[in-house]
Amino acid sequence: MRSGGLDLVKWVAMLAMLADHLRFLWPQAHDLFVVGRLAFPLFCLVMAMNVVRRGPDTLLDRHHGRYLGLMLLFTVLSEPAYRWLDSGSTTFSIMPTLLLGLLLAWGVQHTQLATRLLGLVALGAGWAASPYLMYGLPGVLLPAACVLGHRYGGRMWLVPCLSAVAGNLTNSWLMTHLSAPFTWVTLTVAAVAIPVGNGLLHSRWRRVPAVGRWGYGFYPLHLLLIKAAGIVQL
Repeated sequence: MRSGGLDLVKWVAMLAMLADHLRFLWPQAHDLFVVGRLAFPLFCLVMAMNVVRRGPDTLLDRHHGRYLGLMLLFTVLSEPAYRWLDSGSTTFSIMPTLLLGLLLAWGVQHTQLATRLLGLVALGAGWAASPYLMYGLPGVLLPAACVLGHRYGGRMWLVPCLSAVAGNLTNSWLMTHLSAPFTWVTLTVAAVAIPVGNGLLHSRWRRVPAVGRWGYGFYPLHLLLIKAAGIVQL
């Protein structure tokens, strides 16, 4: 069953991501970077809600197979687009981080031994590849942290908030400028992204355009369009 609140979170996440990447057209628009800090935590919250609403011990079904297949497909398709847009990046696109985060979230949600082992493998891969993953190991942990927040509520929601902050501190500039006002504003936006997302989830908005499977293609497509626009701009 489709949730208007969940679609609203998806729209806000995609718009925040688009705003962030528009910096490649307007490098001096530093405020877009701050807005963009909403995107990744919101995508992780969406992922966590998709995991928990299927219930525990339902992993081996067609829905999860399709979900994993789409994530794998667009992880592969997105990397060339990301490299074309940001050839100087030292990390992969966001997709490998989300893929490992999904596997770990499944390991937290489901009790089958194979699923728990898969989650541990994802955790180990996230730790080993952390320098090459966007948002590093904290980014891999974030969807699972949202699952735990949903399960236990209350103060447990602080865990994904702190994970979002830690993920942003993998940015070398932010890490080396901890006393800068820009850093504090950026980290504050990252910290409040999960509470904002939860507020949107429980909002009364019902007539929200659905974000279906086309949402997977939005990521590589918008990267390609921004790069093309930059070439035309030159």
